[in-house]
Amino acid sequence: MRIIVSAGGTGGHLYPALALVDYIKSQEPDAEFLFVGTTDRLESKVVPSLGYNYRGLHVKGLVGNPLQKAKNAMIFVNSLKTSKKILKGFKPDIVIGFGGYPSASIVLAASQKHIPTMIHEQNSIIGLTNKILIKRVDEIICCYEKAYEQFPKEKTKLLGNPRASKVWENDLKDVHDMYNIPKGKKVLVIVMGSLGSRSVNQVMTDTLRRMKDKDYHVLYVTGKDYYDEMIKATGDLGDHIHIVPYIDDMPSVLSSSDVIVSRAGATTLAEMTSLGSCSIIIPSPYVVANHQEYNARELADKGAAIMVLEKDLNPSHLVGTIDGLMFNDEKRNALKKASKALGKPHACEDIYKEIKNLLNRG
Repeated sequence: MRIIVSAGGTGGHLYPALALVDYIKSQEPDAEFLFVGTTDRLESKVVPSLGYNYRGLHVKGLVGNPLQKAKNAMIFVNSLKTSKKILKGFKPDIVIGFGGYPSASIVLAASQKHIPTMIHEQNSIIGLTNKILIKRVDEIICCYEKAYEQFPKEKTKLLGNPRASKVWENDLKDVHDMYNIPKGKKVLVIVMGSLGSRSVNQVMTDTLRRMKDKDYHVLYVTGKDYYDEMIKATGDLGDHIHIVPYIDDMPSVLSSSDVIVSRAGATTLAEMTSLGSCSIIIPSPYVVANHQEYNARELADKGAAIMVLEKDLNPSHLVGTIDGLMFNDEKRNALKKASKALGKPHACEDIYKEIKNLLNRG
């Protein structure tokens, strides 16, 4: 099998694509892959470092003033020509887009060449690239029921995010052992993504002080850029509060903690539901189309998480919400059960089967 995978611009696009490719490689060691992405973003560095073949496309979004949009449109037309040369050289059996502007170019070019195509949408609100491709692709994989409102149901399947499968690949450790927390003590984890959040950190200074004498331990992840200033701002909070800049093994922490407070990125929610985590979600209001809030609502409306909007965030409210879970085993277990029910731990396997079904139909 020869597969072109395209994921451009962000880790939210790239890492689900890598998870699926890794799985397919485990099932078909002779499968050949070519990644198509940008010339200068995250994927242009990460993918070659992993040993996969890579081609970068020069492409920009149709944004800006009318003159800039016209220039970017010409750049897109040229990227289509380059994409067709890539297709002619690699001769893929299928082209799969995970979002980002390069996906629009290579998937659209494949469709014009009558090569089987598939797109994957990680969020509940469809990204611009996938909106462009809806009518041109053969199959669509989504992660949320809300996507059915915008995608044609006859070619859309709710199979989940490949990262939901990735969390089960390695032996999961215990957060108590990882951070020297006494066995038997409940653990709260607060993490606002790999980079952290300045706005949430400002609320957390007083919040952490209010929790330092609670009968549970707190693992707070500041983000690398904010660690020093948070340590300076909070001072000595005792041995129940553990402040770290980042976490290397998030699946282990998610699986063995009692409550998670997090953003609502697609990968994060896929991992948490796969593991059945009990969570309080603070969606970032600074993302395109406010998609994190829609992601979070999918869980909150099904009793699988508690959502707190950042505009309503304050130390008293947050501590009260946290305590309402940390000291209520029944409520916490109910959220875990509902979260687990939404999880797609077999996402990679299911998407792989759908790829084979699509190729067999073709």
